[in-house]
Parts: sequence; structure tokens; C-alpha cells
Amino acid sequence: DIVLSFIHYSLNSEDVVSTRLYFVNASLQRVTFSSSVGVSLPCPAGGAPHAVLRWYLATGDDIYDVPHIRHVHANGTLQLYPFSPSAFNSFIHDNDYFCTAENQAGKIRSPSIRVKAVFREPYTVRVADQRSMRGNVAVFKCLIPSAVQEYVSVVSWEKDTVSIVPGNRFFLTLYGALYISDVQKEDALSTYRCITKHKYSGETRQSNGARLSVLVSDPACTMSDFACAVSDSYVLCLTLHALCLTLRVLCLTLCVLCLTHVCHVWVTLSPKNLKTGISSTVILSCAVQGSPHFTVSWFRNTEPVLPDQHFSIQGSHNETLFITAAQKRHSGAYQCFATRKGQTAQDFSIILLEDGTPRIVSSFSERVVAPGEPFSLMCAAKGAPPPTITWTLDDEPIARDSAHRASQYTLSDGSTVSHVNVSNPQIRDGGVYRCAARNSAGSAEYQARINVRGPPSIRAMRNITAVAGRNTFINCRVIGYPYYSIKWYKDGMLLPDNHRQVVYENGTLKLSDVQKGMDEGAYLCSVLIQPQLSISQTVYVTVKVPPLIQPFDFPPTSIGKLMYIACVVSSGDMPIRITWRKDGQEIVSGTSGVTIETKEFMSSLQISKVSLKHNGNYTCIASNDAATVSSERQLIVTVPPRFRVQPNNQDGIYGKSGVLNCSVDGYPPPKVMWKHAKGIGNPQQYHPVPLTGRIQIMPNGSLLIRHVLEEDRGYYLCQASNGVGSDISKSMLLTVKIPAMITSHPNTTMAIKGQNKELNCTARGEYPIIIRWERGDTVIDPDRNPRYSITTSPNEKSDEVISTLKLKPAERGDSVFFSCHAINSYGEGRGLIQLTVQEPPDPPELEVREVKDRSMNLRWTQRFDGNSIITSYDIEYKNKSDPWELKHATRKISPTNNQANIVELHPASVYSIRMYSYNKIGRSQASKELTISTEEAPPDGPPMDVILQPMTSQSIRVTWKAPKKELQNGVIRGYQIGYRENGPGSNGQYSIVEMKATGDSEVYTLDNLKKFAQYGVVVQAFNRAGTGPSSSEINATTLEDVPSQPPQNVRAITVTSDEAVITWSEPPRMTLNGVLKGYRVVFWSLFPDGEWGEMQNITTTREQVELRGLEKFTNYSVQVLAYTQAGDGVRSNVLYIQTREDHPGPPAGIKAVPSSASSVVVSWLPPHKPNGIIRKYTIYCSSPGSEVLFYRITHLTRGQQYLIWAAAVTTAGRGNISEKVTVEPAGKAPAKILSFGGTVTTPWMKEVRLPCSSVGEPTPTIKWTKDSEDSAIPVTQDGHRNILVNGTLVLRSVKAEDSGYYTCTATNTLGFDTIIINLVVQVPPDQPRLTVSTTSTSSITLAWIPGDNGGSSIRGFVLQYSVDNTEEWRDVFISSSERSFKLDNLRCGTWYKVKLAAKNSVGAGRISEIIEAKTHGREPQFNKDQPLFTHINSTHARLNLQGWTSGGCPINAVLLDFRPKGTWAWHSVRTNATTDVFLAELREATWYELKMKACNSAGCGNQTSQFATLDYDGSTIPPIKSARGEGDDVKKLFSIGSPVILVTLGMALLFIIRKKRKEKRLKRLRAKWSHWTFCSHISLGEDKATIPVTDTEFSQSVNPQSFCTGVSVHHPALIQNTGPLIDMSDIRPGTSKYRFTNPVSRKSVKSAHSTRNRYSSQWTLTKCQASTPARTLTSDWRTVGSQHGITVTESDSYSASLSQDTDKGRNSMVSTESASSTYEELARAYEHAKLEEHLQHAKFEITECFISDSSSDQMTTGTNDNADSMTSMSTPSEPGICRFTASPPKPQDYDRGKNVAVPIPHRANKSEFNHNVLLKYNMYITVTEQGLVQNSGPAASVPTPQFPRYRVDNAPTSHGSKGQQFFMGINTIFLAAPHIYTKNILRI
Repeated sequence: DIVLSFIHYSLNSEDVVSTRLYFVNASLQRVTFSSSVGVSLPCPAGGAPHAVLRWYLATGDDIYDVPHIRHVHANGTLQLYPFSPSAFNSFIHDNDYFCTAENQAGKIRSPSIRVKAVFREPYTVRVADQRSMRGNVAVFKCLIPSAVQEYVSVVSWEKDTVSIVPGNRFFLTLYGALYISDVQKEDALSTYRCITKHKYSGETRQSNGARLSVLVSDPACTMSDFACAVSDSYVLCLTLHALCLTLRVLCLTLCVLCLTHVCHVWVTLSPKNLKTGISSTVILSCAVQGSPHFTVSWFRNTEPVLPDQHFSIQGSHNETLFITAAQKRHSGAYQCFATRKGQTAQDFSIILLEDGTPRIVSSFSERVVAPGEPFSLMCAAKGAPPPTITWTLDDEPIARDSAHRASQYTLSDGSTVSHVNVSNPQIRDGGVYRCAARNSAGSAEYQARINVRGPPSIRAMRNITAVAGRNTFINCRVIGYPYYSIKWYKDGMLLPDNHRQVVYENGTLKLSDVQKGMDEGAYLCSVLIQPQLSISQTVYVTVKVPPLIQPFDFPPTSIGKLMYIACVVSSGDMPIRITWRKDGQEIVSGTSGVTIETKEFMSSLQISKVSLKHNGNYTCIASNDAATVSSERQLIVTVPPRFRVQPNNQDGIYGKSGVLNCSVDGYPPPKVMWKHAKGIGNPQQYHPVPLTGRIQIMPNGSLLIRHVLEEDRGYYLCQASNGVGSDISKSMLLTVKIPAMITSHPNTTMAIKGQNKELNCTARGEYPIIIRWERGDTVIDPDRNPRYSITTSPNEKSDEVISTLKLKPAERGDSVFFSCHAINSYGEGRGLIQLTVQEPPDPPELEVREVKDRSMNLRWTQRFDGNSIITSYDIEYKNKSDPWELKHATRKISPTNNQANIVELHPASVYSIRMYSYNKIGRSQASKELTISTEEAPPDGPPMDVILQPMTSQSIRVTWKAPKKELQNGVIRGYQIGYRENGPGSNGQYSIVEMKATGDSEVYTLDNLKKFAQYGVVVQAFNRAGTGPSSSEINATTLEDVPSQPPQNVRAITVTSDEAVITWSEPPRMTLNGVLKGYRVVFWSLFPDGEWGEMQNITTTREQVELRGLEKFTNYSVQVLAYTQAGDGVRSNVLYIQTREDHPGPPAGIKAVPSSASSVVVSWLPPHKPNGIIRKYTIYCSSPGSEVLFYRITHLTRGQQYLIWAAAVTTAGRGNISEKVTVEPAGKAPAKILSFGGTVTTPWMKEVRLPCSSVGEPTPTIKWTKDSEDSAIPVTQDGHRNILVNGTLVLRSVKAEDSGYYTCTATNTLGFDTIIINLVVQVPPDQPRLTVSTTSTSSITLAWIPGDNGGSSIRGFVLQYSVDNTEEWRDVFISSSERSFKLDNLRCGTWYKVKLAAKNSVGAGRISEIIEAKTHGREPQFNKDQPLFTHINSTHARLNLQGWTSGGCPINAVLLDFRPKGTWAWHSVRTNATTDVFLAELREATWYELKMKACNSAGCGNQTSQFATLDYDGSTIPPIKSARGEGDDVKKLFSIGSPVILVTLGMALLFIIRKKRKEKRLKRLRAKWSHWTFCSHISLGEDKATIPVTDTEFSQSVNPQSFCTGVSVHHPALIQNTGPLIDMSDIRPGTSKYRFTNPVSRKSVKSAHSTRNRYSSQWTLTKCQASTPARTLTSDWRTVGSQHGITVTESDSYSASLSQDTDKGRNSMVSTESASSTYEELARAYEHAKLEEHLQHAKFEITECFISDSSSDQMTTGTNDNADSMTSMSTPSEPGICRFTASPPKPQDYDRGKNVAVPIPHRANKSEFNHNVLLKYNMYITVTEQGLVQNSGPAASVPTPQFPRYRVDNAPTSHGSKGQQFFMGINTIFLAAPHIYTKNILRI
């Protein structure tokens, strides 16, 4: 509660005082200064108003002035003057000081300040070698001598003369230690030095070079013991056992925290300023932050606080000070000091204690209230501490209940406020209310009456006890109101009756200075409540009398006398108690010779023998029930002065302190005075000694001279007096002795190496004086070292001694401190001389910091400057092969530089460099010669002879030569070709492509350029250093191309019935891609049946064209295109127009037949050219309508001939009339057909009606037939066909097989009539035959031959393509007129699948077979001529990625996997770089395995290698030796090799067996066909899916004289699509093995034999001799069949490649595809192959046709000579093969750089002649069957069409009449043998 109330008050107290104290620099705790400079130290404390500032020693002694040594200025500044080493005084120059500031607020002291003077001491610093385990930490400590350690600090560290920059693994601690973490082996290769600097003299020192020994230990962590030890100089992280990584990191972290944190101490004392009252309790809290180890001390007004009855210090660190019952004297400045290891922090607080007696500052007034009327009373008081307020009513405490409530609180100004609230007052609540404020300092009261209306009455009143002489108040406790008056009576008399009595209006009686006899008695209080009615009560007052002591005094006395003193009480109520006290302590009778005798009202004090101990204050205390009184007097015992220690003569040493003893006693204490008479003779006159800080009188009377000076010598007189008796005095002689001191010596001096040098030193002091010389810390003995000699002699002119040291001669080692020491009996002086021996400097240590292409940065360290300032440096350099006479030099380099740049060097050159340094003495020797090589620089010259040659509309070939040799500045690595478009709208920025250098002449083709655009091209060469200047820009324009956009705004402005005017605007200029030559307007008609008319085009140069001769009332599609020299551009969107109606043409036919005797029926055909919508027909004069194509004319005359014709009518009018027919009505008419024959065209799957309306009498019958070869087949009615009553034939869902000639015959008894209708069913077009014409790295150009159009003109093609291993197809729509297309923007080196379908009016046709084609490019390969690594050290390796060749496709990623040999985990690195990549953080001296994978869009290439990092010293390591024994190796080899050997033996056995069987078959073949030159044939068996064909098998099966070796593989056709049957995935460069994959299972092959429609296929691979290149024609295919009549679809793939590339397999193949479904397409492919420009010099020949019997191993060959064997080929169950090859041309006949597809189809015919290639048909026609056989020449030679059909006109006849019979034979001509097979003979 005390603490809380105190804090509350302190926060709300007023300002303490207007005065204050403060610290200017409380943190100042240490001052070090140079003895040659001195120091001025302002007092760190201050105050306002002005505070008195004083300086003290830490011992509390005042500071005194010492002339020319120390002085305190009036402003409080302490100044220490410069001094010589001989004048050093530790009490002055190496001591603790503090300063105080004092004013009315108090007195504060600063923390102790260590003041220390520093001499120019010689010192050296050194570094000790250290040892550490690898991966651990190492700490180098800069060892500084303890004498200078405080003011010499480490400023930097060097590693091999290079300053260490903190960071990474190197740290500098706050104490100057070098901390190395994660120690590596290479750290042991360097030396480490520390650089120090003297804080005050500025001198720098460099230590010796220290080494680090790195130990390698087992990294296993078995036990760890860490310590982070922090000392005053450095931090060391120790590991006493094996270091575990986790604990090591923790230790290092803790150590770094220790390194970077200094544990300071901060102190906060609260409260800061406090004003409180006397007798209060004060609590001061000292909060210390920082280091946990500290001690706390308390001071008040700079004096230590000692615990007593008021002060108590508590807390674990004495951090809390309690002041209990604080008194006025306890005011002042309180300070808390916290100290830790020399660090001190403090804070202070000003405490002001004042009279805090409470006083009432606000109160309530008297009032009248009614019963039940609430009222509130307030009383406020102030005091210190804050008072507590209590309430009474008529001297009784106020009850605390629900009706009476009291509260109390403290305001911000410190006032205490209390309220009393009465909520429901009654009469009893009236009366005198009193508030009393009390605290420890006193109390105060206030009272007033509160009247509550009601009947008056008087409370019961208690008797009162009064003290005589004091005032007493008597209250009449009246309640109720109103009343008339209150009166007091005593002994019947109305009061007041004297001046001491006062009656207040509220009825209170005051008795002043109460007297016992007069005021004691009964008092009556009478209250008049009505005019004639009063009430009263009596109170009795008792008066008690306090004691009264008569005055007494002590008489003067002296030692040994008697003393008697009586203390008498003259009045007071009995009993009275009397006691005695001395100096506040109670006196016990009988002790210390004092006796006390006490009677009833008197007490006596008796001393039998007075002594000095009886001096003091004596107090007599008397007390009774009324009061306690006292009387105090002083007893003084006088003693005359006398000497306890008399002064004697003594010596004082100059500069030291001295005490002149003189001790006296007496009482009162004597006053001592010292006097001085100068001189050592008889004293003449004494003068008072001036008391200063240097000279003081000690408490015992002795004279203290703190710093003895020579003028202090002489006689001194000590005189003492105290007024008792006479004064005493005594004199003494002080003699000052001078200690030996050096008075003159040079501080520094110079000497030249090799010359003699003298050092002089002068000393003075008391004789005898000895001079000693020292070199450093070693005493010089000339007897032992004859190079030194010492001479000493007195100075005749003074009392000084001169000593000379001679050096004969001076050496480099003499550059040290020499000291001369003067010694006598009273002290020793020293003079320090720094000798510097100068000489020419040592050569600098030169190192190359950085080497560039044309410059190098050199850095050097000047180890020894010859003790003379370096004035300049010279650098000399030359080409290594030149003598130094041809050197280049850089002269007079500033000595402030330690590095220089040598410029204007030549790149990639070797230089020798050396260096000299100069000082005032001369030039150094040459430094160690360095040899360096400059780096490569970017080429200085551009590429030469740059030539541009446009190749295509989007490519330009750039050729150039390398820059001049002297300007290449290194090895040219490659070139950058920059190109930009120099046309309007271009941004002018160059696009850059890069290529590797291949030689002195280079070529590059820029692709994907804009068409017909001018480009500027520059070429830059680059080497490892960068890119050189570019060549001059050369411009070239790409070739013209077709416009890429159509003409704009195509529209028809006028359209008539046969003309249309079409206009358009020019395409955008940027899309012309050349010079616009003109426009083509392409248009065709669209007939109502959906057919397209013939496509026509008109060429014009204008932007308008008139289309004339158009069909009337016809829809036309119009497209416009622009064309350039390169060809036609893109067509515009189709513009649809319709010509207007016109007069129709005549009806196409008319029939008129009689239907009765009076009528004829007329029928007609619509006009061929209706020229509009036929509205009606006119027969004779009119026609009822246009939809009816016959009309019955009645009412004609029988037998009369009529001429009838018809005409059509449109909105334009009547057209031409038809031909006229003559008709005669008849009673009976033969059957006639009104419908017309002709051709009916319809899309498939539609319903078709073929009309056959007939007339006749009797009614004719209708019969429908369909022609089938040589017979007519009646049409039967079924769900597909139906004949209506009117004779119309209805065909539902027509198909292709429904096409043909339908004959309708109408017959009656009178005759018959016939019409023939040719039904043409339009079907989707047949699949095109798709081939590949050319490929590039980003495009594939396709060509195709459309298949049958299905009876409807082809309207376009849909091309689909996808990447080979995906099924994401992309569609491209191509115009119907196109026969080739270029797929652009493809991925390089990627296989694509392509298929094509045609569309006509019916829909999309069959999709062509999927072909595969590959863009140019292959996966990357590593060039073994290139180095794999360009640099390897102990931790890094730089890989040379330039060794990868791109294979024609840019490399997009390089994957690296590496691991130390013997480990499992791989480290992976992925990079997009194409030059170099670094492998970092490698283990030193370790073998590594490396796997590289370079990837581009064509695939990935692999490269493996091994490498080893260097050892830490840069040396290589030996290959890894297995740690296992030889037996382990053998076991491992056996365990690995055994399975391999078994597999190899099994495969060899299998091959031998197969080889034997094959040799048997080949022997039979050779025996029969020894004259043939054919290649070995391998028949795929049913059990094997793959057959490898090796070089060995080729050589064994082929005649050595045979030029070409072929391998043909055949197998039965497949039931389902099984994909390509050739698998080249395992073929690798450098092999000669082919792998054929047969995915057909045994089951599927057997089932294939039972299928009738089977087709044979083959592969042909030709491997030619390596010395003779040849082309290989290859075919692969897919075959799909069905046993249930489903159409069979085949697809053939053809490819050609150079034979030397055949071993590269699929990577070098370009496949094309045929979509033909007929066998004869192979012949076309054969002819096509002959026309290919790449094979135009090849020799084509058919090599062989095999027929194999699947039931045996027999194999036969079909030739022209054996007709029977050829006939046997017709057997469907026998598969066979046939092929042709192209022999290689001469080397000069083909382009060796091209690899182009050659389509060579090989397909079996659908017909039964499925074992040979059908070339054509020969048709023979004769009138006799025999003549057919004997005819020597065919009537017609028919190529193989899609639908074999041929019309024979002018057939030969024997007599030239109709009905002639003749014979026809159709023979086939095959490719393999020109033999004629007659199938059958037709009789016609």
C-alpha cells in the first residue's frame, strides 16, 4: 500500500524545484591521452542555476593544482599538461577521477573516469600459427603487448598481402581477432597478418605471417563438446572432439552472437524527481539492463548511503532503497551506480522533503434540510504524503449504511477529496459534521452544522478531559430544527463570563488556556425550542495539569572536577516520572561515573570525576497523565592543547607526496596553523603556508604536500591553540631531494645504414648518478658487443651528466627504440630515443590482380620501405620473347598507390613484368619477374567479303570470310548475323542469329524472312571474349512470291442475263510479296443438280473485268486473285452471282403419239437452256403450265396428220419452238413411251425416280432391265427397288453399284417402245495419292494426285497432320485446284504424320493412307575433337558446351548429372547455355562420373565421361584404386559376365542354325538361277517378329562381284491395320544391321492365308559398298482386309536415302504415301521415279520376282521364260514379291548434299493377278476368234485407269452392216515380264 500510494503521488506531484542537476556526458568513463599532448577534461555534470563543479580522486581526495602538471579551471575543466616521462606521477597521470555538481537541488557525482597518460613505447605485434580441423573454425589472435594493448587496436587483416573483406567465411571480431569458419584445405596455402594502429600516435604495425594447419578427420560424429569462450580479446569456438554439423552450426551461431555483441550496462532510477512530506516513506528503484553480472551502490549528495533506522537497501542486487520516516535532512540528489568489469552506469533522482502537515483547501457550509431531502458534503485537503480524510457527526463516527455513504479520491494536483452522501436524512442525521485530514506529518479539521427540520432534542453528551494551558471545545449536540437559541451555563452563570470563553452561533463553547481551578466543573447546555420552552443537558469538564521543569544549567568545568545538577518539577499533577538522556541515549545510573538520584518531583545528576567523555547534551524529561516535557543543556569540559606527535626534520622527494607530521589534542579541539620560512639556513621570517589543493592540513594537524617542489624546501612551524591555556608551536626543516631524471635527449633520430651514429642523453639529480643504455628491452654491454661504445662525463657548466652511445656502424636491426636510464638513490628517469636506420627499400612483392585483353591490373605490397618514405615506383614490362632492352616502362608511380593498370597491351600475348621502388636513399632491387598472358579481346576487324544471295522468297544466303588474322584477337568461335528489314514500317532493329565458326569461309541461310522485302545484313565475328565490329550493311531483296492476301472488296456492279461486271481493289501492298503483274478472275457455274461447270479464268491488269458469254439464269462463283512473277496469290472469298432470266431455249425433245381416234398425247423435254424459271409451255397457242411435260390434245380428226411443236415461256417471254413432229390420230395405237431417255445424275444415298410414262391401245405393259456386261438383268422389286403403276422405277438409298444403264420397255399387241436411262450415282471422291516432294528443317512440301472424283467435281482438299507420336491432328483446307502444299512452322528434326481427303458435292471422300515424313535435323552429338573441360580446380569444373553440334536443330536444353564415383545420388544441373557451364561445390581431390544429355526438338544426344578435381594445392590425383582384393574383382566380373556369356552363346547358336537353313535355300536358288544377280532373300517365318540382317550375312549371300546387296522381306497380307512393319528404332550410326519387325502373331498369319483378297507386299533395302554411294528405295505399308465384303484399304510408304546413311535408319528416311487403291499405280510410281531429278542418272532394272511355297522351303523365281510358272502366280493362296532397284549413278551425276524422297510404289493389284505389276491393257478386236489370236498388233493400248473401261469406235466389220458379230480379247502387260496373258474372248 505504501508503494502504490507513493507512486501515485509522485506521478501527480508538482515540479520539485526550479533548480535542477544534469549530466552532460554520463558515459565518459575512460580518457587516455598522449604524454606529449596532454588533455582537457570538462566536468560531465552540471546544473541550473549555476552549479559548483569540483573534481576529486576516486579516493575522495580533492584535486589540487600542480604547476605545469595539473590545473582545474574556474568552469570546472580539468587540464593535464604535456609532460616528459621523468615527470610521470601515477597519482596524477594514471588514476580515477570524478566530478561533482552541487546547487540547491543537491549534489551529484559522475562515474569514476579513468585518466591515463600514454608514452611512446616501443612494441611489436605478432600472430601465432593455428591448427584446425577441416570444416571447423579457426581464430587468429593479434598478440599485442599488454603495456600498449589498451590503446593499440587491430584495424585490418591480410591474407597473402591482400586485405580481407569481412563476409562469406571470414569475420573480424570486435576485439580484433580473425575468425575463419568452415575451414578448407586451401586456407592452409595462405599466410595471415594483422595490421594495428596506435590510437594516439597514429603509428601502424604489421605482424609476422602466420600459417594455418588444416587437419582432416573422420566426419563421423561420435561425441561433441563445444564451448563459446568470450575473452577481452577474441572469441573462440572450440570443438574438443569430432565436430557434428548440427552442433557446429549452433556453436558458430552462438559465437557470432558473442562476436557482434558487447554487453553494456544501462541504469534507470525511478522516480526521477520527487517532492513529498516529512515522515513519509520513499522508495527508489534502480533498474539495471544489460549484463546480468553487476553490483549496485547508492549515494546521496555524492556520499555513500549507509543503512540505519531510516535507510534500508533491499533486493538481490541492492537495487531498491527504502527511506522510512523521511526527515528534512534526507532531501538531496540520490544516485544509483551499477558496475560490471570496469563499466559503470548511473542515474540520479532529486528528492525534496517538505512540511507536509495537511490543510483544508475546500469545505462545506452550514445548511438546513428537510427530512428525506438528500444532501452531500465535500471536504478537500492537501498534504505530503497525501492525507486521509475521516468524518464524524457530533464527535461520533458516521455510520456506513445504505443511507450514509462516503468516498475518497486524489486529484492530479495531489489534493485528497472526500464526500459524504446522505440519501434519506432524518432528524438524527442533523448535527455538527467534522472532516479530519491526517497524515504522518500532522492533521487538520473543519466542522459545520447541518440542521434537519424536526422537533429539537439534545444527544447524550460525554464528559471531557482538558489539559491545562491548552484550548478545549465543547459542542452542544442539538438535533432538530428550528430552535431559537443555544446557551451555556456554569454554576448558574450564563457564559461567557471572561475573555477565555467564547460561544459560537452554532452553540459550540471554546475554552482558551484552560485553568484547573477556574475551568473545571459542570457545564449546562440549554436550547430554547419555543418561546417559553427549553431543553438542556449537562457535561462535566476535568482539567489535568502537565509538569513544569524549572530552568537549570551546567557550570564551566575541567577534567577531574565534580559535577552536580538537579532537575526540579515545580508544578503538575502527580504522579510525575523523571528520566535523563545524553546525546539522545538514556543514561543508566552507575555507568561512566554518572549517578542519578530521583525523588517525587526532583532528580539529580552527579559526576564524581569529569573527563572529556562526559562532554555532550543532557536532557531532563518529566511526564504525567497530562503531558511529557523536557529541558536540555550542554556540558563542556575544556583541555589545553598539547603535542601528541611533534614535528621533526625530514626529507622530501621531488614530485612525490610528503607529510610533515604534527598531531595535537585538547578541548575544544585546537586549531593548527603552519608557517614556512624559505631557505635552509637559520629561519628569518615565517609566513603562513597557503593552503591549496596541493598543500592541505590533515585532520590530525599534519601538513600534506601532495606534490613536493623544490621551492617547498625550508623551515616549517606547527602552531596549535584552542583558547584554553597558552598556544604551543614546534619547527622542523624540510630538505627536497631531486631524483635522477633525463633532462635532454632526442626523441627520434635518423641513421644511414653502414654509417656510424651517436646518441646523446643528459641527466640531472642527486649524486651519484648512474647512466644505463638499453636497446629495446636489452641492456647494452659494450664489452660483449664491440659495435657499441658508451662514454659518460659531467657537464662542467651545470650539475648535469652527459652520456653518449656510439653505433659502429648502423644496421637495419638498429631501427628500434634506445633508452637511456638515469639512476640515483631517489629515483630513476628514462629517455626514449627512436633510431631509424634508413636504406634503399626492399623490392615490392608484385602480384597480378586482374588480366584483361589489353590491360592488366597489378597490385604490390611494399614489405620494407628502408625506413624512408617511398617516393615512387617503376614498372617495366616486355614481350616474353624480347630482351629487357626492348622493355616498356611506367615511371614515377605515386607512392600512395598500391596498384596500377598497364594498358595498350595486345590481346592473347605473353608478357614479363618486374617492378622497382624508390625512396630518398635510392632504388630497390628488381622484384620477382612475373609472366602473364593477356585475355582474348573481341575481334577488332569485321568479317570480309560479305555477299548476299537471295535463295527464295523467304531466305537469303549469306557468305563471308573470317576477319584478318591480326585483328581476330583470339580464336574465332562463331558469328552473329544481324538482319533487319529496310522498308517502311520496320522498326530498324536488327534480329540476331548466331552460328559456330567452321573455317575461313562461312555460309548461312536466313530463313523465315518477309517475302519480296529488302533486308540489310551485317556480320560480326566473336570469340571467347566477345563480339567484334560488324561488317558494313549490305542490302538484298528476297525473291518474289505469290501474294498472301486476295484483292479486296470484290463485288459485282452489274449483272445481265449473259454478262457481269466484277470490280475489286488492290490487296494491301505489304501482302503482294512482289511486283503486281495483274489479276485473274476465276469463275465457274453452279448447276441446280449441285455440279460445277468448267472453271474459267480471265487475266487483266485492271481492277475490273467484264464476264461475257455467261449462261443465262445461272449461279456463278467468282474469285479474284492477284499474281506476281512468282505465281498466283490467294483467291478472294467466293462471290456468288446469278445471271438474269432470258428467253428460254427450245424444248430438248418432243413426242406426239396418238392416244385415240381423236386425241394425241404430246410430251417433251425441258429446254437444255431454260434461261430462267419455266413458267409454262405453249403447244400451238398455249400451255397450261411449266411443270407438265406432256399434254393430251383431243378432238382431233382421225386419219388427219397434225404438225405439233412446243415452246417454253419464262418471265422474259416465249422461247424458241421445238422441232416439229407429225402425228396422225388412230383408233388403236402401238405402245409408245412418253418419257425420254438420257442420263440421270444423283448423289448417293438418295431416292431416285426414273420415269417411264407410256400410252397405247391396248394399255402397254412396262418392263425394266439393267445392263450387266453382255446381258440385261430384269429389275426385281424389293425394299430397295420399286416400280410404280405409272411405270416409274423408284430406287431408294442409291449406291455406287446402282449406277448403270436402265432400259424401260413398253409393250402392247401393236408394238413396243424402249428408252435407256443412264443412272450416274455420285459418291464421295476416292482417296488421293499423297507424296512428299521436299523437306526442310521447318517445312514439308506435299504433292498429290487426286483419285476418282466420284462423279462430282472436287471442291477442295482437307489436309490433316500431327506429330508422329501424338494423335492431335490439325486441319488445313486446300483449294481444289491445288496439287501441292507446304506445311510451314514445323519442328526441326521431327517426324510428322500426314493424311489427305478430297471433298465434292456429296461430301468428304476416303482419307488417304497416313504417310510419315521427317523435317531435316537430328539430335545433338558431341564432337570428340572438342575438349570436354576447359578448366578444373579443386572445387569447380567448367564444361565446354561448344563441343555439342546441334544436328541442324537449335539445342534447347543441356542436362548434366554428376556424382562422386562410388556414390549413388546424382546431382543434376539443367542449363540453356550453349557455351560454358560451371559445376560448383565439388569435393577436392575426387573422381567424378558425368552424364550429359543435349536435347533439341529432334531428340537428345548423350555423352558420358569421368573427371577428377585437383587437390587443395593444385596437384592432380591418381586414378581410383579399388580397395577390394583381387578375388573380389574376379567374383564381381564372373557374376556380371556369366549371364552375358550365356546369352551370347544362345544367340550365336540360334544364328548358326538359321544360317545353315538359309544357306541350303540359297544353294538351291544359285543352282537354278546361277545367271541372275540378286540379293539375299529372307523369308519371315511365323515364329519370329524380328530378323536382324548383319554385314556377315550380306557378305555370305552375295556374289563379291555384285555391286548391290539387297534384302527383301515379304509376308502375307494382314487382317487388320498393324502399323508400319519396319522398326528402325534400334539402328545407330556406325552399324550395318537392319531390324524388321513383324507384328503379326502366328494366329493372324494363318488366318490371312484363308482370305481370298490378299495382297502381297515387300520391303527393299539395298546396302552398297562403302566406297560407292548408292541410293536405296524402300517401301513400307499397312494392309487392312475383311472377310465380309468390306472394302479393303491399302497404304504404301515409299522412301529413298543414300546407302551410306541406311544404317542411320529412320532418322534419314523421308516417307511418302500413295492413296491409290489400284495395283497399276505401282507402274506409275515406277515411271515417276524415273522422272525424279535425283534419280535421273540412276539405272533402273527389275532384279527378281520370287514365288514361295508357304508349305515348304522351296523357292522359285518367276521370269519371262517360264509361262507356266508365271501362270501359277494367279493362285491367290501363294504370296509373292516383285521389285525394281535403281543402280547408283556416277559420283558426278548426282548432288551428294541432298537427301530427297523418291516415291517408288510397290502395290499388289486387287485383281487376281496379284503377283506382278500390271502396266497396261492391250485390246484386240477381230471378226473371227482365230484372227484374234493371230493378230499381230493391238487395236488399242489402254493405260490402267481407275475404272477399266474403253469405248471402241469404228469396230472392224466384214461386210459393213449393222449386227456384225466380232470377237474381242483383252490382254494384260506386266512389269516383271512382257508376257501376254489372254483372259477370255468375248463374242460381240
